[in-house]
Amino acid sequence: MKMIFWIAWRYLWTKRKERFVSLISVISILGVAIGVAALIIVLAVMSGFDKDLKEKIIGNYSHIVIEAPFPISDYTRIIQDINKLEHISASAPFIQNQVFLEAPQQNRGILVRGIDLNLESRVTDIERYLGQKTRDFNKGVFIGKELSGILGLEAGDELTLINPEGGRITAKISGLFNSGMYDYDTNIIYMDLAQAQDFFGFSNSVSGISVKVDKLFLADALKAEIQKTIGPAYNIKTWIERNKNFFAALKLEKITMFIILTLIILVAAFNIISTLVVMVTEKTKDIGILKAVGMTNAKIRAIFTLEGLFIGLFGCILGSGIGITLSLLLKKYQFVKLPPDIYYLDRLPVSLVFWPDVGMVIIAAFLISLVSTIYPARKAGQLNPLEALRYE
Repeated sequence: MKMIFWIAWRYLWTKRKERFVSLISVISILGVAIGVAALIIVLAVMSGFDKDLKEKIIGNYSHIVIEAPFPISDYTRIIQDINKLEHISASAPFIQNQVFLEAPQQNRGILVRGIDLNLESRVTDIERYLGQKTRDFNKGVFIGKELSGILGLEAGDELTLINPEGGRITAKISGLFNSGMYDYDTNIIYMDLAQAQDFFGFSNSVSGISVKVDKLFLADALKAEIQKTIGPAYNIKTWIERNKNFFAALKLEKITMFIILTLIILVAAFNIISTLVVMVTEKTKDIGILKAVGMTNAKIRAIFTLEGLFIGLFGCILGSGIGITLSLLLKKYQFVKLPPDIYYLDRLPVSLVFWPDVGMVIIAAFLISLVSTIYPARKAGQLNPLEALRYE
């Protein structure tokens, strides 16, 4: 077995007249490396998008949302009952409704969300988005940083809100919030729950309850428990259901990119085939001699199979090193910026997932390299030693 490894290694890095074979071996290794690196980087970016968007969506809206076609008046009792369930971390009431916004530069429809900041901060990341001015929350409204730029308004300015029933209030902007998602920062205004109840005529009622669970993947299972606890009159949706189409599209895009970029590795596999075919042609005399001294067809096949595996292995090692390094640099320095009005995010997020993403890329590349050795190795094993030596 040692001899097979030694011969395969010497054939791969020949130092004599067949240096052209070594050159195309290097080109084959680089082809595999480029394919592996590209796949790792793209999958890291796609995983980053998935992770970042999940965090921001959950940061604005909780793991589970309870709503009803009627004002929920006994929300305090419901919250108490829900919080007794296992794996429920916290619950918070909210009021959410569409209003018409009047500002000096622009009028537009907007979503007003009334919250109890102390309770809401336990189920979402609202306090982090609001920044340092949370103490002024009940003194006015908070608008998104992006909406502030569109309207030309800053903290301390006033705007007018008109509810669906025609009620009107002039509210002072207490501060700006920044969730990092353009869609939210341009379409939501936050105000204190008591102020929202007065504005929408909800008295002591709310339009929904936000629920946070201690383990994200338990949201679907806990939905059934909550429904059983509070009754069938309420509509309960998890964060997955509320964004089902969005995450399905993101997952499909990730799979599609994997398939498309795998074609780069397939092109590299054809390079491996051509490399081995040329090598078999160049080493015809050697193969004849090896067979003449008793080396079996299986061992000849093993030599050229190892050639292909060496190329695939070195390509995987080099490509994964390049891909992981560039992904970590991109994650640390964030030197790629995005237009937030198109991509929802203001930077290119990166999340390097070693399994299954990186692991599957390396395994796929190695298997493709292995398959590409079958034909050339088989041809080398079938060479007749007499025919091989006759024309040398």
